[in-house]
Amino acid sequence: MTDIVMPRLSDSMEEGTVLKWLKSVGDEVAVGDELVEVETDKANMVYESDTAGTLAEVLAKEGDTLPIGEVIARIGDGSEVVAGDVGGSGLPHHAAPSPGEGSGDGAAATVRTTTATPAASAPTDPPPTQPAASSDGQRVKASPIAKRIARERGVDLAGLSGSGPGGRIVKADVERALGSGGGPAPASPTAAVDVATAKGQTQVLELTKLQQTVARRMAESKATAPHFYLQAELDMSAAVAGRTKLKQMAGEGDVVPTYNDMVVKACAIALREFPRANGAYRDGKIELYSRVNVGVAVAAQDALVVPTVFDSDLKGLRQIATETRALASRVRDGQITPPELSGGTFTVSNLGMYGVSNFHAVINSPQAGILAVGELKAKAVVSDEGQIVAREMMGVTLACDHRILYGADGALFLKRVRELMEEPIGLAL
Repeated sequence: MTDIVMPRLSDSMEEGTVLKWLKSVGDEVAVGDELVEVETDKANMVYESDTAGTLAEVLAKEGDTLPIGEVIARIGDGSEVVAGDVGGSGLPHHAAPSPGEGSGDGAAATVRTTTATPAASAPTDPPPTQPAASSDGQRVKASPIAKRIARERGVDLAGLSGSGPGGRIVKADVERALGSGGGPAPASPTAAVDVATAKGQTQVLELTKLQQTVARRMAESKATAPHFYLQAELDMSAAVAGRTKLKQMAGEGDVVPTYNDMVVKACAIALREFPRANGAYRDGKIELYSRVNVGVAVAAQDALVVPTVFDSDLKGLRQIATETRALASRVRDGQITPPELSGGTFTVSNLGMYGVSNFHAVINSPQAGILAVGELKAKAVVSDEGQIVAREMMGVTLACDHRILYGADGALFLKRVRELMEEPIGLAL
């Protein structure tokens, strides 16, 4: 038999939770077939088998959390199937591993990601044993979360057109078919528990692995990194005028950089010039990185995900704009991969679209800082000539880890970002 183990899918991952078995014990498995969906600290992963055979034994029940390297299932031939609940839930009656069982020496699976969602302790309906197929017998290309919503809501994937890469059906396509207006998928019935207390009916929600990781890392950052904050108002009038011209010149399908893309580029240039801001404090030492990789915070299903724009200082505004859109889309469609969420050396977080004028962001430790971006708004200001004029202003706040960035270091970095945003021609050079 070939052991399928819980693999390490990111540097910070220590364990994973089995969400749903997509094959039942006794099912034939071909190379590339989806086996099981697992929740990690980054996102949910669907394992696709790289071994052909029969799913002979399932050792981890849905809802079980196992450490890296623990055996979760085995693939063999038909004669090796372990007697039990074959063909139903996909789980034999003795699904829990016996004492002394160790990890295998290989994982018979490759990985795809899906959006992080609460784990269910038990399936309400048995998973299908065959992938969705069109009327001509061809396998329908769809993301795991799209397939799950389609199963739960009775949507025929074969009748949908996919808007994802290569015509792949994604969550938004299924929601459009349901006429839900892009609302969230139905919540798992085990995701919340109502409890009667003196405060009234209290809903207790379990955190997903991603939410637990965000909570832990943010708490650790505030507890261990001595934050200090520097605020500035940027005159964005020239940037607004420049972007207006870009929109007028853009052809059909051309990507026009947003103001946030400009901030990412300005930070990247400043990070190259001030290497301590592009570093980290780790284990009593300072690390300075040769690559400038700016993370862009994206809200996704009650959690915060930070995909990375690698080598931001070497890329033009249009390329940064194209990449950030693609990354945000993959986050929301559940297609983001762990490597795209790793390797960041600095972070930009923007809440301006919600009307927030300024805010203090928590540093994504062990990075040296994070730039919080507020709304862009026309304000009356006094010009150098003493006249009151209307200018497009935007508030930003730089949070710094005082162990690596001192006041002057942070001030000089923020001053350079301000210069670049107020004279945006420098972003194109």
